[in-house]
Amino acid sequence: MARLLYVTCNLKNTEISRSLSVGKEFLDEYLRHHPDDEVYFLDLYRDPIQRIDSDVLIGWGKLRDGSSFAALTEDEQRKILRINSTADQFIAADKYVFVTPMWNLSFPAEMKMYLDSVCVVGKSFVYTEKGPVGLLNGMGKKCLHIHSSGGFHFGKEEDHSVPYLKSLMAFMGIEHFQSIVVEGADAFPHMAEDIMKKGCDACRLAAATF
Repeated sequence: MARLLYVTCNLKNTEISRSLSVGKEFLDEYLRHHPDDEVYFLDLYRDPIQRIDSDVLIGWGKLRDGSSFAALTEDEQRKILRINSTADQFIAADKYVFVTPMWNLSFPAEMKMYLDSVCVVGKSFVYTEKGPVGLLNGMGKKCLHIHSSGGFHFGKEEDHSVPYLKSLMAFMGIEHFQSIVVEGADAFPHMAEDIMKKGCDACRLAAATF
């Protein structure tokens, strides 16, 4: 039995969101093939995610300098505990599915805020004399990025979404990464139905072996 963390980042509902509707096709098929797996849902617009702010940075600095956790301010303790909880949930998962839209050549800021809260030194990676080392390596973890874009950006230098997520997963030691990109429905609205069908077909195919 595996633990799947299903992370969405979209203000729209499933009925009108391309990424969420394609993601649902994946999830339904995944549960059909893996009925005993545990699935944890995280909505980055609606679930409270602690951003890295001045309290967090100052608190981390105090801890690095040798202060005890009890010596931190109440706000520093509370916020660092929230980040630790988010990172621990991420680390405990075996599989990750991120479902995002493209906004201005990347994904929404809430997605970056979440990634900052799980890519934490001492938890998901460490610094060494030879450079940073991911702590999630060798665990067989998998990541799938389901991403939608109204235009065509995937594979181009201007795309700062899929390549970034892939590199960050590798940074933490998650080497098995795949992406399903649904793109071009706004540029070619007459092809939108076919584009969505191809995305759904790709998701159902991926779900069987993910």
